[in-house]
Amino acid sequence: MKIFSLAVRISLGAHMTKKSIILYVEDNFDNRVLIRRVLEAEGYEVAEASNAEDALRKIQSVRPNLILMDINMPGSDGYALTARIKATPGFASVPIVAVTANVMRGDREKSLEAGCDGYIQKPIDIDILSQQIERFLARQSND
Repeated sequence: MKIFSLAVRISLGAHMTKKSIILYVEDNFDNRVLIRRVLEAEGYEVAEASNAEDALRKIQSVRPNLILMDINMPGSDGYALTARIKATPGFASVPIVAVTANVMRGDREKSLEAGCDGYIQKPIDIDILSQQIERFLARQSND
């Protein structure tokens, strides 16, 4: 059923106007492809980065409205990258949402302490992802 739901949203998404720009920082190619398809079907513009250095370049060029941040990446992890982005002039208020398989007690708090504004656990439920993103974007516009 989820595959059908995704296919319907992808076909409908072509007729929607673009919403916000989302940067998805994720080292796993397959995860990036899936989330890109889901978010574009919902009308978002999606930029991707596969590591910390790529993400730091992309934030300057695409000026995202929201960043989805994988926590477990080789090299600089999502916690360190979040701190670097939040310290970058002009990006302190951009919401960063941790997207992680780290679901042990305290992992959510660790993400928030690192500067993330929210937390989405993997595996991502594509049926509610857009609703979650809308909530984070609404919080940003209300600040």
